[in-house]
Amino acid sequence: MEIKDAQAEFTPESVYLNSSTCGLLPRRAVRAITTLAEEVAAGRAAGAGDMAAVDAARGSFARLVGVPEDRVAVGGSVSVHVGLISAALPPGAEVLLPEGEYASVITPFTVRGDLELRYAPLDSLADAVRPGTRLVAFSAVQSADGRLADLPALRDAAAACGARTLVDASQAAGWLPLDAGAWDYTVTGGFKYLLCPRGASFLTLTEDAQRGLTPFHAGTYAAEDESGSLYGPVERLARSARRFDEPPTFLAYHGAQQSLALLEEVGVEAVYAHDTALAEQLRAGLRRLGHEPLDSGNGASAIVAVPGLGRRAAELARAGVIAADRSGSLRVSFHLHNTPADVDRLLDALSG
Repeated sequence: MEIKDAQAEFTPESVYLNSSTCGLLPRRAVRAITTLAEEVAAGRAAGAGDMAAVDAARGSFARLVGVPEDRVAVGGSVSVHVGLISAALPPGAEVLLPEGEYASVITPFTVRGDLELRYAPLDSLADAVRPGTRLVAFSAVQSADGRLADLPALRDAAAACGARTLVDASQAAGWLPLDAGAWDYTVTGGFKYLLCPRGASFLTLTEDAQRGLTPFHAGTYAAEDESGSLYGPVERLARSARRFDEPPTFLAYHGAQQSLALLEEVGVEAVYAHDTALAEQLRAGLRRLGHEPLDSGNGASAIVAVPGLGRRAAELARAGVIAADRSGSLRVSFHLHNTPADVDRLLDALSG
């Protein structure tokens, strides 16, 4: 599917430049959610949803990030996935994190109270990995400003020291081509660039990493035989990563099935080219206006952060241009629905 054809799926009432906060739902996802909600209201949906939709979303996500489907667990939030990983660490284990990392990646480790947390600047995080580091946890793309981590350097540094790796792909999956199989764990909130409703999130694990986790929230949906595991303790957990599934929020996953299918039809490489071209157009325009955007780090980013302009986010919203204020910077994030005309609208509003 061409980008221009996919854009017909979206109906923003504004110039929406805020996918880093929440992605727009495509029409097909809205229809799927509405259909299920109406079926539940009428008493026609046994169990209030269909596991086939959950498994279809799981399969689409697996293909988008390049891992086998049996290495993907589904859930409702990144922090729950990270909490499962945190619970598996022994007391005193060292966890290395970037300074200013998103709270959902950090807090499940801090609340343990018996782990050694160490922080380093993102651009020197690979140099901070050392023998004895148990886990390196970081976002592939930083939420605050869109900077890309040096993924090859971090992978190599962790491997050299025997450390496991945890990558939050919430600000990356859907626009940035990713190889989730290169990491022990990845966690991804689906409601940003994957265009899913809130309540859909994904955990990937290598086979070795799976052996080190206990599925503490296992229930019926984590059973090898779901229909035969309704009462009493589950006798046999799923052989795949499905044993780490949380009970699915069916409304979210009925929508996620459609949203992820749309991204598959377009292709992440095409989305990457589209989103980063718009970001570069904005960067050039900002410099003409005398503003210097932050460097995007290790590659082109779909997110542009402009120091000192965050205070203008409310003014821009009144003008019909939606962006975010993050620590005083104006954060602008592009995705599938955006066009060059959106960039011009933002630049006009800023110059005016």
